[in-house]
Amino acid sequence: MGYSVEFRPAVLKSMKRLPKKELRRIKKKIVDLAANMPDPTTTKMKGNNAFHKIRAGVYRIVYEIHEDRLVILVVKVGHRKDVYKRLL
Repeated sequence: MGYSVEFRPAVLKSMKRLPKKELRRIKKKIVDLAANMPDPTTTKMKGNNAFHKIRAGVYRIVYEIHEDRLVILVVKVGHRKDVYKRLL
């Protein structure tokens, strides 16, 4: 059984400003993520937080895994140079 994907409202707003080609790549990565969850130990971000990340070209998708509800919550999507700034 695959995970369902939810987005924070700010993520949907920021995704509207991305180039179409990159947006298609990011959407494909998110669909693949829900169907085939990568090993959480390899995607876990450093520090005392619940965030994970995956690459989509020069963009990064930061997400949380809620195993009790089988949900992947996409927290932030952005260019690698500034996606980690002001991350909750």
